[in-house]
Amino acid sequence: MKKILALVVMASLFANCEQKKEVTPEVAKVDYVKFGDSISNEGALTSDEMMQKFAELKEGDTLEVKFKSEINEVCQKKGCWMTLDLADDKEAFVKFKDYGFFVPKNAQDKEVVVNGKAFVSVESVDVLKHYAKDAGKSQAAIDSITEPKVTYSFMADGVLIAK
Repeated sequence: MKKILALVVMASLFANCEQKKEVTPEVAKVDYVKFGDSISNEGALTSDEMMQKFAELKEGDTLEVKFKSEINEVCQKKGCWMTLDLADDKEAFVKFKDYGFFVPKNAQDKEVVVNGKAFVSVESVDVLKHYAKDAGKSQAAIDSITEPKVTYSFMADGVLIAK
């Protein structure tokens, strides 16, 4: 009986000493569609980090950077611009280098990675009204634009949009 008990204890000790595999959470791999130049999502700043970079820029400064965000709005005429979410309820206004590519008009609310030049610009009332018209805003909303606006701008040479 002692031998059987000893064998049972040793077998349970041996079973408990077996190496346990470390379980790592599955990181969701995001598939992207590429527009413009080829880029990767590696090393992209967050939208909060990008907002900090924009806050340090003055009109006329430019900064080569890549960041990840969410698309708030896309030009509904041809996809020739988009706005991206930044921290503190701010947005980045993104155009595409040399008007060389467009993004899908239905890309709103999708994850995006953009690569290019960040800068701060002051948009005139006429330009702001043009963008509002392209976005499909009402005539009342277009008419309510009466002052120039400081804009966090971005000229993208490459864009990745989550599928």
